[in-house]
Amino acid sequence: MSAEYATFGLAPAMRAGGVLANGDYQAHRDFVDFIVDGRPLLHQLSDLDAVSPLASDIPPAIFTAQVRGLLLEADPPLAGGRYVIYGCPECEDLGCGAVTAVIDRHGDDFVWRDFAWQTDEHPDLARNGYHGIGPFRFRGDAYRAALGSLLAGAGGERSRVLLIGARAAVLAKLAAALRIIGIGADITRDATDVPPDELRVYGAVAFGRAVTEEERAAVRRSFDDAGVDVAYVEGLAPIVPLLVAQMEHALDRSPREQRRLTRLVAAGGEAGVEVTSACRVRLTAYRLDRLARTHVYEVFDGILEAGHHRLPLDAKATRGESFIVARTPGSVLVEALAR
Repeated sequence: MSAEYATFGLAPAMRAGGVLANGDYQAHRDFVDFIVDGRPLLHQLSDLDAVSPLASDIPPAIFTAQVRGLLLEADPPLAGGRYVIYGCPECEDLGCGAVTAVIDRHGDDFVWRDFAWQTDEHPDLARNGYHGIGPFRFRGDAYRAALGSLLAGAGGERSRVLLIGARAAVLAKLAAALRIIGIGADITRDATDVPPDELRVYGAVAFGRAVTEEERAAVRRSFDDAGVDVAYVEGLAPIVPLLVAQMEHALDRSPREQRRLTRLVAAGGEAGVEVTSACRVRLTAYRLDRLARTHVYEVFDGILEAGHHRLPLDAKATRGESFIVARTPGSVLVEALAR
């Protein structure tokens, strides 16, 4: 075993949910990602839509068991001393595929090795191994400290948002869509008399177009008085998939430098996108016509290498009031098309 060490850390991460252009729903998942040598390990595994077993929406007892497993305080769940490192974000079933690795001890150190894509009891390392990933040797004190810090607050609350607006039908549809993908949502027009403990459950507040500046200021004062740090979202248009994407972006608490999708601009008939590692990027355009009807266009879906990219937009998708949503497996950004 090499004497070289890798650094081990943890950081909040998100698998962005949403209402897709074809009408399908994608589940929202908050989880803790593994940071190896300063980079999310998930980003080093090519284009993978997955979450770690340290997800905030699993019961606390299961969360604790997952942490203790990574600390080798429990028997491995798979044959050969293998542990699930990343699994399916929708069902977490091994049959959908999972990234697994052997975790063992070398003196006081912890070693992650033999990474593989696994769909049944025994992985084929020659065929499905992640060659070139690992082995990683972590100093025992730092490794135990990072994972041990999770046990004090095992598990976590699901993301929750407060919706404020005048269009009851749109708010109801938005709340229903958010709940389907795993985000709690409440609707109100006045938050001035809400007890501080109730305000603390929200990660974001969304304002509809009809909410006045005076009403918005009153809501902000309520949260400030309660000492709650919350993200505020100005709804771009009464288009439910677009608003869901805005909510997902607002709820993303992962460090910006550890996100895959870091920039989106839309102007002059093209979109500018920046990604930090190779991944699948999907661009969807939403357009409101003169009769306030919504039109949806899938304008790009493909693998982009790390860096800046300029992608052309279909002229039909950019007429009138238009908006672009960019998605990667873990991030989402929204921009109005600049004129």
